[in-house]
Amino acid sequence: MKILIVGAGAIGGYFGGRLLEKGENVTFLVREKRQQQLRSFGLVVESIHGNMHFTEPKTVLTGENVEPYDVILVSTKSYHLEGAIKDITPYVGDKTMVLPLLNGIAHVDALEEAFGTENVIGGLCFIETTLAQDGKIIQTSPIHDLVFGERTGEKTQRILQLEQAFSGTKASFRLSEKIQQEMWHKYLFITSLSGITSLFRSPIGPIRDQEHGWNTIEKLVNEAAAIMEKIGAPLAEGAIDATLGKMNEIGHGMKSSLQRDMEKSLLTEADHLFGYLLENAKKSGLEASILSAIYANVKVYEGLLLPEKV
Repeated sequence: MKILIVGAGAIGGYFGGRLLEKGENVTFLVREKRQQQLRSFGLVVESIHGNMHFTEPKTVLTGENVEPYDVILVSTKSYHLEGAIKDITPYVGDKTMVLPLLNGIAHVDALEEAFGTENVIGGLCFIETTLAQDGKIIQTSPIHDLVFGERTGEKTQRILQLEQAFSGTKASFRLSEKIQQEMWHKYLFITSLSGITSLFRSPIGPIRDQEHGWNTIEKLVNEAAAIMEKIGAPLAEGAIDATLGKMNEIGHGMKSSLQRDMEKSLLTEADHLFGYLLENAKKSGLEASILSAIYANVKVYEGLLLPEKV
């Protein structure tokens, strides 16, 4: 299959590298600066699952070598989604599968509007990875999972072909027949983790070690789940307990990517994660005091520290 990956950063570069390692036909859609970096130093990945170095990965700039791809992986931050949609439009054909790996759920509507319901499949990933200043991708945790599937749950011919292309790599690519549910479950988890760690400006451990901190975590998870269920999200029975279990099990020093973005004085995905739920809570007449405090906290941060970016 012809695979186009938007960007060659921490997520796209890592999973794209694993597919290149297997021998798949992968091209990276990049900016000029990243293209020059890749041409000079190659795609370099340091991982506990095995290092990779590809001296001349295939790249294109937006508008170059326009042709349809079989699948396009989109792993940008939500605030870059509009630009990513414009960038990939020339490469989307009638049969192209657009596979988003963004956190949250609101991006699905934007992708459907741009490319149609049939072209957009479901996806998510779990990975802790970062892009160093020199362009090197550093991946340090055991988890490196990419989950995908038809949003209808069907095992179509195209999704089985994609499964074949993704199989046999040194990363975990998994076909799911319940990808919609899994996307909402991740949304619940990432909203809870990013919300609580950014609110307290702390890794998860010290928060849950404090009685009132853990109580706040419980209230947040229940608030978010109540909103999701109200708008028809297919949460499984026991999703709240499962999310709280994960929040209790993850490493003491774990920080969310949103919190790390705040520490670096970068924009955040607050609107995509928290704002979307709060809009729906307001429409449904639901109380969401913890989620409101979290959202206000991040928006105050953005307004004070990043007035030129918001």
